[in-house]
Amino acid sequence: MSNNAPASFTPPSLLLSTIGLSLATFMQVLDTTIANVALPTISGNLGVSSDQGTWVITSFAVSNAIALPLTGWLSRRLGEVKLFIWATLLFVVASFLCGISTSMPELVGFRVVQGLVAGPLYPMAQTLLIAVYPPAKRGMALALLAMVTVAAPIAGPILGGWITDSYTWPWIFFINVPIGVFAAIVVRTQLAARPVNITRQPMDYIGLMTLIIGVGALQVVLDKGNDLDWFSSNFIIIGAVISAISLAAFVIWELTDEHPVVNLRLFSFRNFRVGTICLVLGYSGFFGINLILPQWLQTQMGYTATYAGLAVAPLGILPVLLSPFVGKYAPKFDLRLLAGLAFFGIGLSCFMRSNFTSQVDFEHVAMVQLFMGAGIALFFMPTLSILLSDLPPSQIADGSGLATFLRNLGGSFAASLTTWIWIRRANMHHAYLSESVSTYEPATRHALETMGGASNQAYAQLDSMVTSQAYMLSTVEYFYMMGWLFFALILVIWMAKPPFSAKPGPGAGH
Repeated sequence: MSNNAPASFTPPSLLLSTIGLSLATFMQVLDTTIANVALPTISGNLGVSSDQGTWVITSFAVSNAIALPLTGWLSRRLGEVKLFIWATLLFVVASFLCGISTSMPELVGFRVVQGLVAGPLYPMAQTLLIAVYPPAKRGMALALLAMVTVAAPIAGPILGGWITDSYTWPWIFFINVPIGVFAAIVVRTQLAARPVNITRQPMDYIGLMTLIIGVGALQVVLDKGNDLDWFSSNFIIIGAVISAISLAAFVIWELTDEHPVVNLRLFSFRNFRVGTICLVLGYSGFFGINLILPQWLQTQMGYTATYAGLAVAPLGILPVLLSPFVGKYAPKFDLRLLAGLAFFGIGLSCFMRSNFTSQVDFEHVAMVQLFMGAGIALFFMPTLSILLSDLPPSQIADGSGLATFLRNLGGSFAASLTTWIWIRRANMHHAYLSESVSTYEPATRHALETMGGASNQAYAQLDSMVTSQAYMLSTVEYFYMMGWLFFALILVIWMAKPPFSAKPGPGAGH
């Protein structure tokens, strides 16, 4: 990406440049989670089920992931700074349109547009930060971006909850307008003078089309599978076949095309391969946990959107405090050790949650989130550094874009699969528990007596208790499974090979 851009460019204010780039990234990452706690409200207001409500999350994540591979091509055609500013301003427009939506199809449509224009924001922020910081401070720049990446998903549920409870849900989108306009103005004034090399590279239309069809069809299959009873539905079978054929064609084409839209050849680099697997699976787990926890707290534990957001929020405290230190001191350690510690901490927090009961209090939920934050603080920067460490300097921007693309795609699929597993297991537990609820059972008779006798109201109350316990068991099982996933990643990260020192990035000094 404009690899020939002179190394000597320094913006008038490194601080302002960093604020502008980080704010736009914060806004974009915030939008992956700000709607999480508002989902029950949005679904209710627009008259759809909570299952269908997850389309608000997945539509953004999928379109965002599909747009990411175009970032390299667009930046070569427009220049990095111009692309970043345009993407930010279009994101502001799309956010406003989301806020004025009056139906679920309308909202999902504008979320798709929002995701598409948001695609270039994160990779461009990363590329420009690496380019304007001197090589010795590059770890700090990456750590700062990691801090934003972690702080935004945490701020999302709190802001989303508070805005939903205090105002109306459209304001979770309107909030982007002032932030985006300010970020675009700051980046324009600070980086407009940065030299740029425009190259006219042909567009890989076949690769792009097979990617859109393959990923789009797969996401529809994941989202609609539960409603349509999976492979007993012809719609799901046809969708799965279309997705499999398109993705197979995509992989074959990308490996043979001279100018692929996604450079899959980067997987021939060992550290990129290992680091990307850990980033994608680790982020997917992190995303799934932050989707299920607020939903469970609201639908089964009676929390308001604000309280659910506050219970989840302590996750962000330690990453925000520790990120500058991680950026400064991480290169002195074996990065595999730090990433391994991150996976151990996150895995342990999942096992702690697997001991939750329906009597768990707010403080306990919040403390486990705080503990998990220590793992998250050590996750992003070491994993990113490992996956970029063995790429040639000219491939760093493409590598960053590909890793971010797969990370976002992982988050999107995790959202669908997590909701499906959670609801499916809860329904299964509900069926098992209902079998033992009989008026011939002394325990059932006793429970009905305490509710004032065998009335319809008492039976409804009993069913509500069974549902709550079914979701409790499903939630516990989900966290137990996540704990083992993170423990497995400890073994995977040790397959990377040192050295992990950062190479000079695109447009950076040597």
